[in-house]
Amino acid sequence: MDLGFAPDRPACIVIAGASRGIGWALVQQLLLRKDVGQIFALARRAPQGGWPNDSRLIPLLGDLADEPALEALAAKVAERCSRLDMLINTVGFLHEDQGQQPEKSLRQVSLTALQRSFTINAGIPILLAKAFFPLLRGKHHCIFASLSARVGSIGDNRLGGWYAYRASKAAQNMLLRTFAVEWQRLNRQGICLLLHPGTTDTELSRPFQANVPEGKLFTADFVAERLLAVMAERVPEDTGQFYAWDGKLIPW
Repeated sequence: MDLGFAPDRPACIVIAGASRGIGWALVQQLLLRKDVGQIFALARRAPQGGWPNDSRLIPLLGDLADEPALEALAAKVAERCSRLDMLINTVGFLHEDQGQQPEKSLRQVSLTALQRSFTINAGIPILLAKAFFPLLRGKHHCIFASLSARVGSIGDNRLGGWYAYRASKAAQNMLLRTFAVEWQRLNRQGICLLLHPGTTDTELSRPFQANVPEGKLFTADFVAERLLAVMAERVPEDTGQFYAWDGKLIPW
């Protein structure tokens, strides 16, 4: 699979949300590639069982919703890499066991829930773009991808509910679409992508898997493989678009 990495230098990659779920699967699959030089794994904590014993993997722990902390992490990456070849954000929030849950009706909507969902699902992706922008500018091929969700599509919304999650993912789509426009002026080879992974067997989806049709609940490894394949198929003219795991465009 050709991800467009430069043949004359090993790729520098950042994975945000790297310690579990899809982020963890992406780390493991990218470490199998000989064209990858360094992977910076951004996370709040280490994965269960610890990080792989690979000198190319550099864990950087911190709260990505804390803007000064995120800027400090970006500065550490910049000390080792003069430019990034890929940045993938897998951080997302839907629910917590003893707290916020997806709203089933308007009566359950609260400002607190909206603010938390927007901070994580919309704020973190655009702050990642801002913090790492100096390493994204230039004339080199680079992919900036962030996990969105089909339920964040306004045109595809026929069921309602899940107000905070839907709206925060829609906000992420607009923020990164806007970023793609600016980035294209400063790096013609940059490709910004919103990606829908499908229903994946992770902590985020686990309480809502009962009604998933047979064959539509994916493993994190399968999703990571598919998302990398979708990224490999994209060209700079695709920047700012919203794709599903199967490579199909999703309406805004």
